[in-house]
Amino acid sequence: MLSYSKSRILIIATVFILLNGCSSTPTASGQSLPTLSHQAEPEQIATEQKEAALFEVFNQWRGVPYQLGGKSKDGIDCSAFVQIAFRDAWQQHLPRTTYSQSRLGAKIGYAQAQYGDLVFFKTASQTRHVGVYIGNKRFMHASTSQGVMISRLDNPYWASTFWQFRRVEAAPQVN
Repeated sequence: MLSYSKSRILIIATVFILLNGCSSTPTASGQSLPTLSHQAEPEQIATEQKEAALFEVFNQWRGVPYQLGGKSKDGIDCSAFVQIAFRDAWQQHLPRTTYSQSRLGAKIGYAQAQYGDLVFFKTASQTRHVGVYIGNKRFMHASTSQGVMISRLDNPYWASTFWQFRRVEAAPQVN
């Protein structure tokens, strides 16, 4: 008899659950619930490509230390990281400063935030911070203490300094 490790059993169980999740289940009314499609819709593919492109940029910059005014792998500040992330992931050009970025697009409510929205914080009376929202109350940014990283909006510090979300629909003209 074969001996299975716990991890092998976990993998098999996960595959079984995922395969069962792809089938339809009739409701009490006899209608089927939506199922996972084996062929993704174009919108889903575009979303997945957008997310993958941003994470590719993030992985290239992860851990790069914070440097006020920096825009290289030797050191980068928050607005430069956001500018580079939008440019390299989505070929979308943003202005260089947090102040200029905070005036782009449309201000949106906390509950309406979506993947790729800009998230801003007031960290001191005249100091602003920016990151890119990635969903599930998380955002990527260049932190002054740990460099380029992912943080949570519900972290007490970020929750207390949260200012606004902004959605940038179309690439602005940058001179």
